[in-house]
Amino acid sequence: MGTADFGASCLEALAGAREHQLVGVVTQPDRPAGRRQALTPPPIKTLALKHGLSVFQPERIRRPEAVEQLRTLAPELIVVVAYGQILPKDVLSLPRLGCVNVHASLLPRWRGASPIQAALLAGDEFTGVTTMLIDEGLDSGPMLLRERVEIDPDDNAASLHDKLAAVGSPLLMKTLAGLADGTLQPTPQPSEGVVCAPKIKKEDGLVDWTQPAPQIRNRLRAFTPWPGLFTFLPMEAGPRVLKIGSAAVEMKTTMQGAAAGTVTAADKNGIVIATGEGVLVVRELQIEGSRRMSAEEFLRGHRLAVGVKLSRGA
Repeated sequence: MGTADFGASCLEALAGAREHQLVGVVTQPDRPAGRRQALTPPPIKTLALKHGLSVFQPERIRRPEAVEQLRTLAPELIVVVAYGQILPKDVLSLPRLGCVNVHASLLPRWRGASPIQAALLAGDEFTGVTTMLIDEGLDSGPMLLRERVEIDPDDNAASLHDKLAAVGSPLLMKTLAGLADGTLQPTPQPSEGVVCAPKIKKEDGLVDWTQPAPQIRNRLRAFTPWPGLFTFLPMEAGPRVLKIGSAAVEMKTTMQGAAAGTVTAADKNGIVIATGEGVLVVRELQIEGSRRMSAEEFLRGHRLAVGVKLSRGA
């Protein structure tokens, strides 16, 4: 059971394993996507069909007809990776060996919908992948295996996602082997260190310039590629969305009297913006209706004078 790209490597590993028989793949329904809102299948469906697997796409997994459909498959074990719906008790009790989840954090830290982004937002130096047996709580089931992954200073949500996905598939296969031969026993999660990672919303990408520069850059890392980190550039026709592509932090004293969000320098080396503490040096950016470009390219076509204050909207 899975929907997002994070589960692709796990599905590939399962599909290629002779010791396991895949009786079906459960994923979310096709959804409108892109500017034209064309009906688009989830990545896991596309991959499953490539391998000739049966695909089931219930709107709600807790509905009786969806549970009955799963029951007819008679699975001995259900693997869940970034599925996007909470499994009801009726589903959890179906497989003899239980439901195994591959979660992108070192539980109990960062339970919930966005563990990758949460680790970056917090400035964590490492995270990891945990396999666990699913219970009726939110990522609270007993742990099976864990593997630590270092977070590089330049990692963003996309690069960290790929690192964790690469760790997830071999960890899953090791977990399944241990469950099959009885050598792997679940361990209850400790009650201390529980932190939840709420679902990311588009508006979370709006910059609050009163925050310290390191915190703003962590938001840039966490929200790349989605929803991105953005602010508003005042213009005669009205504010326009300005998306920050890459940036560095300098903890030097800002221009005397410069309010948070004020441009204090703008040249080929970057656009320097005052924050609550230190400055953010923007190297790449994108104004709505245009492509992403370097600060030097941007300044050739857009006037951005020292003293301009970026805002949080109209």
